[in-house]
Amino acid sequence: MPHTVGAADLLGFAATTTETHGVPPVDARLLADNLVTAELWGHPSHGMLRLPWYLGRLASGATTAVAAPEVVTDSGAVLVVDGRDGLGQVLTDRAVTWGVERARRHGIGAVGVRNSGHFGTAAYFTRKAAERGCVALLATNASPAMAPWGGREKRVGTNPWSIAAPGGRYGTVVMDIANTAVARGKIHHAKERGEPIPDGWAADADGVPTTDPRRAIEGLILPMAGHKGYAISFMFDVLAGVLTGSAFGSAVVGPYRPTGRSGVGHLLICVDIRSMADPAEFEARMETLIEETKSTPAAPGTAEIFVPGEPEARTAERLRGEGITLADDTWSSLGRIAEATAAPLPTPLTPQEMPA
Repeated sequence: MPHTVGAADLLGFAATTTETHGVPPVDARLLADNLVTAELWGHPSHGMLRLPWYLGRLASGATTAVAAPEVVTDSGAVLVVDGRDGLGQVLTDRAVTWGVERARRHGIGAVGVRNSGHFGTAAYFTRKAAERGCVALLATNASPAMAPWGGREKRVGTNPWSIAAPGGRYGTVVMDIANTAVARGKIHHAKERGEPIPDGWAADADGVPTTDPRRAIEGLILPMAGHKGYAISFMFDVLAGVLTGSAFGSAVVGPYRPTGRSGVGHLLICVDIRSMADPAEFEARMETLIEETKSTPAAPGTAEIFVPGEPEARTAERLRGEGITLADDTWSSLGRIAEATAAPLPTPLTPQEMPA
């Protein structure tokens, strides 16, 4: 049966077990917060089911425990760094700091990161830049998941991207999407739960549509919006992989493989709002846009119109009180981590501790 645990306890477990692999405490807590935040947002596909993957790569040496990025080029507004196989979350968090600093000095800041790893959910980082007064775009590449349009072998990654902006009294407005019909992690999550996936998500290794998540993982994830999703994904590999000097195409290694240099590349662009508009006026204009959007008459069966990022914020508020429910397979994998690291598993909440 599923196990429900408190977010703080889950974060502590993830941080402690990551530290046992040689990751500094601050960085270990960042990785843990990234995973738990994804759970709170209602995206378990990018949550705790990934912890064994990250720890497996740390244990094999494929990921360097202590991130030590090196500057490749620095031209003021544009910075390129070599992540030297550090944790993607750690390197991207530093990229946000560098990007915001440069945007404040130059109006815009671009940070390219090469030889990084999977960084979890992209919105985790663009939100941070938005909270510091920027509009931010973050793109990354990923290991092959889809076939080029008309092809039957996977050569193109999901290559997700995120844009975030301050929304005044509505908080941060943020989108975060993969260019496939679904993020690959959602198929892994369906496998963990023993559930079929919907039609239109994936095909098996022979290109035949499938609802079996195991066959989908071995096969192809279908692009969103047909050829458009393929084209967007291809171009984000240009930005995140080719342009940054990182791996690209079939050379990128995913986080679920315990060995092999990842070679993931990221491109972060931050625009300082003050360089283009008065911040107060910008937020007022954003509030007008949000209010106009949310006041749209709802279609039958729709209770409320949401703007990007709003469902995640609502879910996080609820789950902080209710706790995070983990699938059986995810809980079992955490149990194996606990045995290997001597870190106690979080204690599941009792029915009495859960909200009625």
